[in-house]
This record gives sequence, C-alpha cells and structure tokens, in this order.
Amino acid sequence: MKKSFPLSKVYRLLEPGPVVLVTTAQKGRANVMTLSWLTMMDFEPPLVGMVMSDRNFSFAALKATRECVINIPTVELAGKVVAVGNRSGRRTDKFAAFGFTPRPAKLVAPPLIDECYASLECRVIDARMAKRYNFFVLEVIKAWIDPARKHPRTLHHVGKGRFVVDGRVIALRSRKK
Repeated sequence: MKKSFPLSKVYRLLEPGPVVLVTTAQKGRANVMTLSWLTMMDFEPPLVGMVMSDRNFSFAALKATRECVINIPTVELAGKVVAVGNRSGRRTDKFAAFGFTPRPAKLVAPPLIDECYASLECRVIDARMAKRYNFFVLEVIKAWIDPARKHPRTLHHVGKGRFVVDGRVIALRSRKK
C-alpha cells in the first residue's frame, strides 16, 4: 500500500537526467559547476531546459553571456563531480583545483571538459523565466562525444548526497523516426 510522501522530496522521484558539469566564461575567466536540473524540451533543434540557482557564481555569467557548455561526466568522475558542486567558483579555479582539462569550444566561449564523455555547446534562447524561476531554455548548437566509450554510465542525483548510476542497456522495439 502506498503512503503519503513529502512534497519537498518530490524532485527525488522525477530527477530527469544525468548530473552534468556546466562551464561558463565571462571576462576571460572560465568556471565549472555541478548541476542536475535539466530536461529535454525538443528534438530538432535540440532544446534543453535548465534550472540554475541565482546564488551560483555561474548564474551571472550565463545570464550575461547567454552561453554555456553542458559536459556529461561518467561514474568514474563521481568524486570530482560532487567536490565541484561543494565549492564555489568565486575564489577558486575549479579546472586547476580538480584537474579538469579545458578544451576550446567551436561556437561558444566556455570550454569543453576533456575528461567528460560528451559536451554540448549551448546558447540561451529564452531567459524570460530566469528572474522568477531561474529557468533557462538552451539550444544545443554543437555536440561532441567520445566514440570510444560505448554505453557510458552516468550519475543521477536522487537527493541528500545519494546518486544512482545507469545500469545495463536493454533494447526494446520502438517506433522508428
């Protein structure tokens, strides 16, 4: 039998995607932050909805420059991903502190993170809900992936310092597009 569940914990049930490392750059300074509140909004062009707290150092850079890179780490980087999320970029060069290798992006100023499985160069196309909800709509304008990594295992945040890791891959029939 089901029982009542606290509304303050609903996000743990619906967390939609992997934990990512978002890079921003402003005035020649790059930053990286951990983020897990993303959702796909459309296929072509790929649109991503992202919630970023206005208390984060990266928020001002994203709002001012309207561009970022969503880097997708694998389980092997779990310790670093959590550590990045527990430190502010206001006074710390997180690339140096955590040993990440920045690589130039092709279409945006923020760098790619070389150690991540995939990187998505993004531009903000709608920030109307940023003031009230910290919600940005991003268009992915260039995507990078490491083809050597087959079925990478990503992290998914379920609250209170707990994560689940993608498991085995199964193939089921679905409608082809």
